[in-house]
Amino acid sequence: MSGSGSTLSVMSSTSGRLLRLLSLLQTPREWPGGELAERLRVSRRTVRRDIDRLRELGYPVEAARGPIGGYRLRAGQAMPPLLLDDEEAVAIAVGIRLATGHPVTGIEEASLRALAKVAQVLPSRLRQRVDTLGSATVPMTMGGGASVSPEVLAVIAGAVIAGERLRFGYASADGRTGRRLVEPYRLVAAERRWYLPAFDVERDDWRIFRVDRIDDAARTGVRVPPREPPIRDAAEFVTSRFFSLAPVYEMVATLRLPAAEAVRRLGADPAEVTAIDDTSCVVRGHADTVEWLAARLLLADCEFEVHAPEELRARLRGWSRRAGRAADDD
Repeated sequence: MSGSGSTLSVMSSTSGRLLRLLSLLQTPREWPGGELAERLRVSRRTVRRDIDRLRELGYPVEAARGPIGGYRLRAGQAMPPLLLDDEEAVAIAVGIRLATGHPVTGIEEASLRALAKVAQVLPSRLRQRVDTLGSATVPMTMGGGASVSPEVLAVIAGAVIAGERLRFGYASADGRTGRRLVEPYRLVAAERRWYLPAFDVERDDWRIFRVDRIDDAARTGVRVPPREPPIRDAAEFVTSRFFSLAPVYEMVATLRLPAAEAVRRLGADPAEVTAIDDTSCVVRGHADTVEWLAARLLLADCEFEVHAPEELRARLRGWSRRAGRAADDD
């Protein structure tokens, strides 16, 4: 299993690098191999291999020799058609549709335009499959995701790829604002938000920034050697930081239910439930929010008594008052 995951990771990395290389070559200029290697953070040998791969795919890449020579796409040539197998076509349709669920300004309209353009260059059989999938799919958008502009994402992504320091205004959760100078590592999209793990130069420590709180982002042009984060996988780093900062509430409650029934209704681990007698039991559990613990107890649909924590009792009292007012006929 690990071998398969490693192979997929390598394939994904190579495909992404080829797309970045092709994007650079589409600029009307010649690119020295050393500059391409620096931009892509690979060796010159890897650049040569990637150039050969693009040529195999039909892209007319020319190489000019000499001290000012380099690589460029041949002008006036038709680019190769978009050739996709069934799985690739479905993957594109799904990916574009799911993109509308991310809080990026204008993403829904742009996604529909992109999907229409892709469909135009597909064979009729695959075009029908993509159209069918697009028509039958509705992305689920959850609340709470503040919108970010594609321009900000592009500036940050450019700094990440180029290895440049980035400066921006930032509004902290407590409302304080200020300028930050960072070395960006990656962009992470999670739970309807975008995050930027980065090394904060002035604080001499790693931080995670919410992109919707970033303002006036600008690349400094100052390139720095790549800095190794505490956890190399950016998504795992963001997740671990969230868990380390989130409070964990330990619940102890008595339920007027047989232990086996409490396990079934709560979906609890049997080790969390201790029988008192045939009609009652003690449940122990934990969660990052008291709201989740309160909802879990109420969904058990039985009499219960909370022993801890006090935050859970307070939350239930608040819900009880609101529920009582909602049920009052007067």
